[in-house]
Amino acid sequence: MSATTIKKMSVRDLQVTGKRVFVRVDFNVPLDGGRVADDTRIRASLPTLQWILRNQGTPILASHLGRPKGKPNPAYSLLQVVERLRALLGSEVRFANDCVGEEAERASRSLAPGEALLVENLRFHAGEEKNDPVFAENLARLADSYVNDAFGSAHRAHASVAAICAHFHPATAGLLMEREINYLGGLLGAPSRPYVAILGGAKVADKVGLVKNLLPRVNAILIGGAMAYTFLAARGVGVGASRVESESLPMAAGILDAAAAAGVKLLLPVDHRVSASLTNPGEGEIVSGEVIPEGLLGLDIGPKTCEAFAREIALAGTVLWNGPVGLFEQPPFHLGSLAVAEAVAASKALSVAGGGDTAAALASFSLAEKFSHVSTGGGASLEFLSGLTLPGVASLTDRS
Repeated sequence: MSATTIKKMSVRDLQVTGKRVFVRVDFNVPLDGGRVADDTRIRASLPTLQWILRNQGTPILASHLGRPKGKPNPAYSLLQVVERLRALLGSEVRFANDCVGEEAERASRSLAPGEALLVENLRFHAGEEKNDPVFAENLARLADSYVNDAFGSAHRAHASVAAICAHFHPATAGLLMEREINYLGGLLGAPSRPYVAILGGAKVADKVGLVKNLLPRVNAILIGGAMAYTFLAARGVGVGASRVESESLPMAAGILDAAAAAGVKLLLPVDHRVSASLTNPGEGEIVSGEVIPEGLLGLDIGPKTCEAFAREIALAGTVLWNGPVGLFEQPPFHLGSLAVAEAVAASKALSVAGGGDTAAALASFSLAEKFSHVSTGGGASLEFLSGLTLPGVASLTDRS
């Protein structure tokens, strides 16, 4: 099924009054001393949960947290999330010490109107990651209806996002999942032109599927980040001590040739902010041309490249950004990513950012709200835009 034709039934199609609704959420949040350090993913689930509560349904929330390897581990208990969830939801949230079994089923049956239930970490059971049908059936006993609002887990064929859907008709998308499908699917359909893709990050190999799927669709690709040095090296440009994936040089050369053949403008850095050390980069220095001297490594795009990228972005009707274009966590090597973010924010284009590092960069710049959509799925958004089928989307009921 083409991503551009995906139309899934939504939580809004359910009659939830007096019903228990199993909601697969993504509460895989960073913790600090037993408290939630970043509640972005919890906030992203609130519209769906509030919709269910407003319509007199009772949400049964299930998520994974970390990698406990199929066994209970207090360090990964979702009990640590309950206090923050209560505060954000403004509603009573009970907690069950397991996600299946008599205690969880009894807790789900005893909920009063206006209450929600969070069950313990799904990955405390090996059956979750094995997509085990028996485990999925036990999860299904907790509720009358099913909603998946965990786009960040949609690329995993796990029991709570795939096998469980066989027990509910319809199996529906939450409001966040629906938004993700609509925005990302739109990028693979007929987006407003010019369509500009900005690609960064570390590894060419991670983005090959994405680039191949985008080439027939986009008008321009702007490449930064560590992966840019592999592309420059494939063109025969000296990149000093910059990271080059030697095994990916043929792929990079093939992409350059394919872009030229397709008439897609492909922009690489024309100057760089460099340093002699990755671990202790200091302030770095600007190299004003393409070639990076021996002993120095590129850690960010330079000011000329920022200007060239900004000019291209200003013309765009649609922008996709996947991957920072420099070492944004370490000033001043954040300046390239900041310039890109500001250029997109200032444009009139429909703008979509995908990938965890991109979202983190936008959050650090306080510019996330200037984008049309910031995807909550790192690997999921990358696979979706690469044209792959996501089990957690495919398992939902088609709208027909």
